[in-house]
Amino acid sequence: MTTAPARPGPRQAHSRAALLIGRLTSRLTDRLLGTALAVAACDPPAALHAPLLVRMLVLGAATTAWWAAPMVDARPVSTSMRLRTVAARRRTTVLPAAAIAVAAATGPPVWLVVCIAALLLAYLLVTDAWTAGVTTPPDCPRATPALAAAAATAVVLLAAQAPVAGTSWARLPASLAIAATTVCLVLALRTRRSPPG
Repeated sequence: MTTAPARPGPRQAHSRAALLIGRLTSRLTDRLLGTALAVAACDPPAALHAPLLVRMLVLGAATTAWWAAPMVDARPVSTSMRLRTVAARRRTTVLPAAAIAVAAATGPPVWLVVCIAALLLAYLLVTDAWTAGVTTPPDCPRATPALAAAAATAVVLLAAQAPVAGTSWARLPASLAIAATTVCLVLALRTRRSPPG
């Protein structure tokens, strides 16, 4: 004689709700910084006077950022190469990259650009698994990555505000920036692929 599967009782439903609430409120600092970064990138002063669709998109960006912001503190094991799985695994990289792309498209005022740069720096430092996660090397200095990130942010911010856009020199800094980005990307990929030791 077989018995019907038991229906989930109120206690199980309550534990599922508590688990969901716990997941949505865990790592509050990460979530607040990531959401603030996404909202700031959308140029909120301009979005307040925009059509309803634009305001709904900003709300959607804030909701997505709240989900995507917490640090993925796990060993870099590839479980699946599906786009959805890779995006979920790399969401702390996708979120700041998308925020910078949105900020570049919206063209916020200078004071908001400085706020976005500060939020980006704080978010990257808080969610960096190499310096703040459980997989951090034991003798890894904590101040060096923070100082390097702050210096890089200041250099990029100053370069972005340089008044060369309407001059004949505009292509030179752009080509140097593309070359430097390419070199850094190649070095990062070579370092990851080379075996340790």
